[in-house]
Amino acid sequence: MPTVAPLDLEGHVVAAHFLGDIPLFATAAGTIHRLDGGEKVTQAHEGLLTCIRDPYSATLLTGGEDGKVLRIGHDGAVTEIAHVPRKWISVVAGGPQNAVAYAVGKSSFVKLADGTTKEFKEERTVEAIAFAPKGLRIAAARYNGVTLHWVATAGDPVDLEWKGAHTGVTYSPDGRFLVTTMQENALHGWKLDAPKGADARHMRMTGYPAKVKSLSWSPKGKWLASSGAPAAIVWPFSGKDGPMGKPPEELGTRGNIMATQVAFHPSDDVLAIGFIDGMILGVRMADGKEALLRRPGKGAISGLSWSATGKLLAFASEAGDCGIVDISA
Repeated sequence: MPTVAPLDLEGHVVAAHFLGDIPLFATAAGTIHRLDGGEKVTQAHEGLLTCIRDPYSATLLTGGEDGKVLRIGHDGAVTEIAHVPRKWISVVAGGPQNAVAYAVGKSSFVKLADGTTKEFKEERTVEAIAFAPKGLRIAAARYNGVTLHWVATAGDPVDLEWKGAHTGVTYSPDGRFLVTTMQENALHGWKLDAPKGADARHMRMTGYPAKVKSLSWSPKGKWLASSGAPAAIVWPFSGKDGPMGKPPEELGTRGNIMATQVAFHPSDDVLAIGFIDGMILGVRMADGKEALLRRPGKGAISGLSWSATGKLLAFASEAGDCGIVDISA
């Protein structure tokens, strides 16, 4: 059994992330707790709504009820990226060249490293933003689809339409696919390199008993893991048409206990799965072999993140019982 170092925080913990070897935990109250030679606390927001790890830098990006977008370093240093008074910021994304995107109502904003901010307007509220893996381009999820915008050039936006509310969005690591979570219990995807109008352009991933709130790509992009079922539902993306015509793998099946978070190991095809009862399993893709990483706790797992070496796993929960799992022990 791996060793678990517990950390009890007060209230709902929104996310757990590593910056280098330093774990950080973000609470809904707006505090950032980091374990760096002891527990250290930064008051970041008056009410925190979202906290992500910037994939392009060793920092966190956060949005709050105070209308602020912040960048937080591994030492707790806080840099204000934007401030929109009297608005809630629940959508942020990190991009190349120190770009940061955030959404307010029906607009996406991208702040560039030189301080300029570009606005992209939609007809409906922006629910999520993702940067493409190549080129300075964003995907803005909204009602009835996603809009793709080039940030630095004046190219026309591309609309990817599919009826329904799209609440999250992610690019595959190779940029060939775009996948959204939906308000209904489903994922929807587009094959971006398909000829326009081709049937293969759409990918329907349905059959979930609950909403999908967590997605994770495997290190080489061959698999996309998702929550929203009493197991991790893992779709194959290695073929040219992605998961179309192929059933997903189901890992860590636990009767009627729902998976709430998924996180692929940074270098191996091993998936960490957090459940609504606080249990965490590690499952190997090759043979489905399971390892118990944490026994059930007080609250649903609300955040999972591996360290860069893949030896440590940070977890957060809705009840504040958090911690670090050391799988090298």
